[in-house]
Formats: sequence, structure tokens, C-alpha cells
Amino acid sequence: MGDDGGARRLVLVFESPVAEAILRLTPDLGFQTVLVEPDETRLRGTPRPHGDRFVRDLAAANLDAHTDVVLTDHDRPEVGNVLAQALDARTRYVGIMGNPKKEGPHVAALRSRGVPEDQIARVHRPIGLNIRARTPAEIAVATLAGLIADRNDRPGGFDFS
Repeated sequence: MGDDGGARRLVLVFESPVAEAILRLTPDLGFQTVLVEPDETRLRGTPRPHGDRFVRDLAAANLDAHTDVVLTDHDRPEVGNVLAQALDARTRYVGIMGNPKKEGPHVAALRSRGVPEDQIARVHRPIGLNIRARTPAEIAVATLAGLIADRNDRPGGFDFS
């Protein structure tokens, strides 16, 4: 896809330790971020030091073809609706955290909404580079590195050819 030189737009969906770790790293990596959290009680008391935007629904995040969307929780009941909206918006990248060894609950949620299989296949799962990340900070690094590699048409591994 290649980088157009502008700031990268990243919409994170759902407040989580991984979302917080990603938000801490994004200013230095040139990402403009928006956190979407439908449940306002999950945002109370959380420090917001980087000036990122926080909204309650995906429509307020102003999705477009230059936006990357990453869901940082695969068990939330809103997953199907949020992913369907992100796919409808023709966002550049859509990903959701999860175990790659089993089908994620998002697949059934999207099928139940009548989302076509080719659109369901656009949802990246797992997200990020395969570095066996376990902690929120490691998952954040893997996710952001994967997004940068994808945006720059690179494989994101140790192959430098």
C-alpha cells in the first residue's frame, strides 16, 4: 500500500491494557489515534497524557480509506457491530486480537449480520507480528510493527530482501 508521508490514523476500539500501551507508543511513531469505547464507565479515571481523541461510537471516529482499525478485545458484545461498521467504511486495515489457532467469535457475529465472506476475510486475526507477544506492551509493539510493515508493503520479519 505504501506510505503517503502523512500521519497514520489509528482507531483503537475498546479500552484495555493493550489499548493503553498502544496509545503510549503512537505519538513517537507518527500515528494520530482515536480510542472508541462505547462503555463510558471504562474510561473513568484513566490518564490521557498524549492528547489522543476519545469517543463513544465508531461513527464519531470519522473512518475513511486511510484509517486502520484495531479491536483490542475479542469478547465484547459490540464486536460484530463494530467490525461491520469498520468494514462498511472501507477502512484501510481492520484487525482484532485473538488466538490464531481457533476461529474467533467475530466470524459468527459478522455472519449473523449478513456480512459477506470476502469482507469477513478482510479482518486480520491475529494482529501484529509473530513475536510470541504476551504482555500488553509486547502486544502493542507487535501490533504497531505489523501495521507499519503492512502500510509499507513489507513482510515484517527478518527477511530484508
